[in-house]
Amino acid sequence: AWPATRWSGEFADLAQPLRLIVPSLANTVTVMAGYLALASLVWGLADGLMDQPRDLGGFDEAPAGARRWRVAHLSDIHVVGERYGFRIESGRAGPRGNERLAQVLDRLDEIHGEEPLDLLLITGDMTDAGRSAEWAEFLDAMARHPTLAERCLILPGNHDLNIVDRANPARLELPTSPGKRLRQMRTLSAMAAIQGERVQVLDRERAGFAGTLAAALEPHREAIGVFADAGTLRLSAGLSAVWADVFPMVLPPAEEDGLGVILLNSNAETHFSFTNALGLVAEEDLQAMLTVLRRFPKARWIIGLHHHPVEYPQPAKAFSERIGTALINGSRFVRQLKPMAHRLVAMHGHRHVDWIGRCGPLKIVSAPSPVMEATDDMPTGFYIHTLAAAADGGLALLAPERIEIAPRPVATLSS
Repeated sequence: AWPATRWSGEFADLAQPLRLIVPSLANTVTVMAGYLALASLVWGLADGLMDQPRDLGGFDEAPAGARRWRVAHLSDIHVVGERYGFRIESGRAGPRGNERLAQVLDRLDEIHGEEPLDLLLITGDMTDAGRSAEWAEFLDAMARHPTLAERCLILPGNHDLNIVDRANPARLELPTSPGKRLRQMRTLSAMAAIQGERVQVLDRERAGFAGTLAAALEPHREAIGVFADAGTLRLSAGLSAVWADVFPMVLPPAEEDGLGVILLNSNAETHFSFTNALGLVAEEDLQAMLTVLRRFPKARWIIGLHHHPVEYPQPAKAFSERIGTALINGSRFVRQLKPMAHRLVAMHGHRHVDWIGRCGPLKIVSAPSPVMEATDDMPTGFYIHTLAAAADGGLALLAPERIEIAPRPVATLSS
């Protein structure tokens, strides 16, 4: 493109403006190529010089009498809307229906009765494709366990938002389609039902809290209901700000040095199967999160998101697992949290594997899926994490407790 560029004009160009088309295109290509070359170098150096992810060398020890919090961490439960429905990523090979989730919740109820939990955190992919029947099944399951529902916090995963058609995952969705907005509103309605009276949304102009999620949605409930019935492009556009403005959601600490939770939406805006797993924390949300952390300088925090900030130092089962699944801006996410990382732990899902490690001082916890990655006759599991107030004002991560979920006997037809 360089030979066709022109960086100065002539009076003759005013008479024949069409002759500027080729130079303008060549100039654009040259400028963009130069910018991308420089940006790639800067980002490459930043990523190369940042702290690399490492397996956690050992768990912390809590001081005697330190305040502790017990957190059950679930993720990627992929609820389906029919008893024996297949799941997109495991078909009929994995635990079918929602029986395994029912077992998980029953076990958590038993554990809570013996030693109370402070929090149940589900880091995305509550549903397999964001369908209304799937959300109804999830909410019904939680309603059968009210003590868990009172402690539950959820955040959106890519299956809740970005899957167009679970029977045809390769289907393309036009950006103008109201389908994605409908999935967003379903997710938002479920979040309001679970945690609407407990989490706060931010007033970004005043750098404070604007009120609860339930209060923020109240003026829009009628519009959301009309959109759910009609699904037009006009109504969809009118609700775009509703979705964007509620993140991040914050469960503030009960005391100034207590434990709070920040819930992020880490899903990129995509419309195709090759990109539906992409992760991105919007810059506005990142800055809002940092504002909250600075507002509570003595508090400890769980940062909840669906996508993993960085790739792990462990083999992947497939090359595709290392492509397009982590946060696009994960290195920036980690670097921004570094100054206050001693009082944070990031918890996520998405990969369906359990990994506990660190990237520099930031502790990162990945949740396995208790319903995926196993056949019906295999056990699955999840973790209960104990967090504690460290003597230096930080957040200690103690050794977790793994809970195994054994398969139930499957009835077979006999002759």
